[in-house]
Amino acid sequence: MKYTFPEHFWWGSASSALQTEGGSQLGARGETTWDVWYSQQPTRFHQQVGPQDTSTFYQHWREDIALLKQLNHNSFRTSLSWARLIPDGSGDVDPQAVAFYNSVIDELLAQGIQPFITLFHFDMPRVMQELGGWENREVVAAFSRYATLCFELFGDRVRHWFTFNEPIVPVEGGYLYDFHYPNVVDFKRAATVAYHTVLAHASAVRAFRVGEYAGEIGIVLNLTPSYPRSQNPADLTAAHHADLLFNRSFLDPVLHGEYPADLVALLKHWDQLPACQPEDKAMIAEGKIDLLGINYYQPRRVKCRDSAVNLQSPFMPEWLFDNYEMPGRKMNPYRGWEIYEPGIYDILTNLRVNYGNPRCFISENGMGVEDEQRFVENGQINDSYRIEFISGHLKWLHKGINEGCQCLGYHMWTFIDNWSWCNAYKNRYGFVQLDLATQRRTVKKSGEWFAATSAANGFEDKDSDHD
Repeated sequence: MKYTFPEHFWWGSASSALQTEGGSQLGARGETTWDVWYSQQPTRFHQQVGPQDTSTFYQHWREDIALLKQLNHNSFRTSLSWARLIPDGSGDVDPQAVAFYNSVIDELLAQGIQPFITLFHFDMPRVMQELGGWENREVVAAFSRYATLCFELFGDRVRHWFTFNEPIVPVEGGYLYDFHYPNVVDFKRAATVAYHTVLAHASAVRAFRVGEYAGEIGIVLNLTPSYPRSQNPADLTAAHHADLLFNRSFLDPVLHGEYPADLVALLKHWDQLPACQPEDKAMIAEGKIDLLGINYYQPRRVKCRDSAVNLQSPFMPEWLFDNYEMPGRKMNPYRGWEIYEPGIYDILTNLRVNYGNPRCFISENGMGVEDEQRFVENGQINDSYRIEFISGHLKWLHKGINEGCQCLGYHMWTFIDNWSWCNAYKNRYGFVQLDLATQRRTVKKSGEWFAATSAANGFEDKDSDHD
């Protein structure tokens, strides 16, 4: 069967400044929280590879954009580094950084590739974190100023803006589960960080609207459908709670302009509500977006708790549900994540049915595999597993579009093997192989497949089983 996608479909990939630019010591770039953490605890990073060793886009941007063209990208998402542009987060703009980003944007456009630009992808400037990061409303104001500067500097050419990438992740990693800096475990502080992030998002959207810039503004959310173990009411409640905390805490404010009443009641019941100001409600209502980016990697499977909560332990989301390992699930063993292609369809259907069918696109979807050198054939990595992964998800995406979902594109994570937070280069995700020793770039089999798919605006599949 042939799967053909709508005209002008966005084919591309996604990356971030911190994970690709490298050159953290080049120009006047300020330190980020990652530089600080790495200097304090290098052993928490895989093979002690830190953020200074990322995939050298700062030096190789022209060559890399030529590869994007070769892969038939018509769009590409990356982020600006707040700490590169404004080294201390709130002071002067560095002209060298402006020149760099202007060059990148201009070259993308010259190659017929639309730049999709994210303002914040986990890289808080050190000076801002020292003020308390997203716990401090001063940082929200500084972010609003940073966003406005970006719109002024680049808004004449950038038509697709995103305030945040996966804003729930710094909440989970930095304030709940100890896998990002500042390694706090405190639900109430996590709730404050999440709440202020929504305010920061809304303030940037307001600035965009007031400035009447061309194009559109959105946000990128990692949506993880919560599937209950069974239809038992206790399991359904557990799944509902997981959905409220991990999906709807950002989805509802940016699409409906307000928080779900159930979520507010839940946090109030456990005395975990963040402090609110009277003017916040109107600000959040102004944060409704034009375009939603959806990052989808895996489902969340939950069940009701089987044991009583230890009331002496810190309050955590897991007081409300337990994770459930479904027997027979298909796994990516390297990342420890379940592969469940219909999840992408379920997300789109939920948006169509419950959120007014917003304009959206898949902004990330990908598969990290360890030691891909095993699969080299004639000098090229034959990552047929990645082609299978992408085509499997695209089939369900196609089904959603056929049923009326306004999904406008598909971006893969990622273009080139890049540095991954604490995992460094352990799992490779790219269409392009990066040799760390030589910085040589080689297109993988999946890159060739994706280039052909983009050129044909679709692909043929001989053994399709659901459409």
